[in-house]
Amino acid sequence: MKKSTLLLLLLCLGCTHKPNKINITISLTDSNHSLKIVGFDRLVIADIGRDSLTGAWQSFLPVYRMPADTDLKDYQKAQPGNYTIKDSIVVFTPDTPFRKDQAYFLRYYQYDKDADLWHQIKEKKRIGSLSYTDLIFKY
Repeated sequence: MKKSTLLLLLLCLGCTHKPNKINITISLTDSNHSLKIVGFDRLVIADIGRDSLTGAWQSFLPVYRMPADTDLKDYQKAQPGNYTIKDSIVVFTPDTPFRKDQAYFLRYYQYDKDADLWHQIKEKKRIGSLSYTDLIFKY
């Protein structure tokens, strides 16, 4: 009985799905008027692009202006703007142009990182809290 239970456990652990690591990079484009976001799988981009909700990209890849006191980053309002898709590239163009010498950041929520329960336990995270990375850029 113990051998069959151990075999079943090993089989289940071997079958767990491990998502591919996503490496997001950003750069200013269009004479520093837009932000180019690269690193997503083309199918993921197409799937999100079919979402009829206009705020889908705003909630997935919000862009913020960096406050003078960086401790207040979590309290900033997202920069309004338009997201367009070109192949596997997402381009964000703000409603108001980026200001010279002003730092901004793109907050990338790492949905792929929080996909399994083991990660939640290992990182001592609360269920429902998402990991994110802030990618800082300056015009």
